[in-house]
Amino acid sequence: MRKICAVVSSRANYSSIKSVLRSVSQNKNLILQIVVGASALIDRFGSAVDLIKKDGFKINNRVHMLIEGETVETMAKSTGMGLLEFPTVFRHLKPDIVLIVGDRFENMAASIAASYMNIPIAHTMGGEVSGTIDESIRHAITKFSHIHFPASKSAKERIIKLGERKENVFLVGCPRIDLAKKVLSDKKSILNEKFLNAGVGDKINFSKPFIIVSQHSVTTEYNDTRHQIESTMKAVNKINIQKIILWPNPDAGSDEISRVFRKFREKNLISNVRFYKNFPPEVYMKLMSKTSCLVGNSSSGIREGAYIGTPVVNIGTRQSNRDRGKNTLDCSYNENDIFKSVNKQIKKNKYKKEYLYGDGSSGKKIAKILEKVKVKIQKQISY
Repeated sequence: MRKICAVVSSRANYSSIKSVLRSVSQNKNLILQIVVGASALIDRFGSAVDLIKKDGFKINNRVHMLIEGETVETMAKSTGMGLLEFPTVFRHLKPDIVLIVGDRFENMAASIAASYMNIPIAHTMGGEVSGTIDESIRHAITKFSHIHFPASKSAKERIIKLGERKENVFLVGCPRIDLAKKVLSDKKSILNEKFLNAGVGDKINFSKPFIIVSQHSVTTEYNDTRHQIESTMKAVNKINIQKIILWPNPDAGSDEISRVFRKFREKNLISNVRFYKNFPPEVYMKLMSKTSCLVGNSSSGIREGAYIGTPVVNIGTRQSNRDRGKNTLDCSYNENDIFKSVNKQIKKNKYKKEYLYGDGSSGKKIAKILEKVKVKIQKQISY
């Protein structure tokens, strides 16, 4: 039986791999190991570890590696801390394959560690393009990886152009679409009071229109973070609609975003708003299906949003050149541009479903491939 060690380093990581974890755990020829690390262990970033346990998964190890500060320097140091810790974890668990998600800097450390220890790496959501440091990290992890699970046709083509062998690249779609499909097919309400009252601020009436704001720092525009988020906050405050605002991830610059959120909340510079650290993946998907508009720079608007039909205003460069559907309206960091774009999208109501990132069966496909795929540890460029 193959031991598949999945690394979960953030709340977004968990939603990006949850369906895969479930499918691997249900496969009789695979043994699932889960290592949780970085911001997924920290309460102020939503404590994804609690959601993982609640969903019934066993956590085999934890990696505390996140250094406080949320600067470009602490990001680099946190990666170094992870590189010190992951080898010990892998030596203890002895996995046959390490499963890495996407483009998080925390997962870069796990990839380097596994590579030096001659452990094959399977990588989901590689080959995509975007802004920020994620662009570089994503392609670097691809070059460390032996098995590739791209989410789109164009991503598959890029991985092959990077010199990866065609027989090791499997177009499976995005596992986050699996969750979206499940939520949309479930007619039961999962917007229970426990999660919806967990935030701070004004009470939200979910039977009335609301928007979601999810904006993260762009590490390559680190010094502009405060101006960028203030423009967004001022723009959405001018719109007479309920607002759900999500706390940022721990990238360099997120501390600036948090400070702006606190300033706007404590000085009453924004109204009709509630702030949340995190939502369980299914609750977030349900909110996306009900929101009048998702505002910010989260990839969820581009991935799940296209499948769900959510109107999205994508601000700035964080998602530059990523494959997107008709539901996404791009705009600059200019306050007036954001204001006009959000109002335009609110009037759209819903978009037609698009299948840019799969049909909702990625988890099962990945587990089946992991069960049978032949892996050669020595890599060689294919051109």
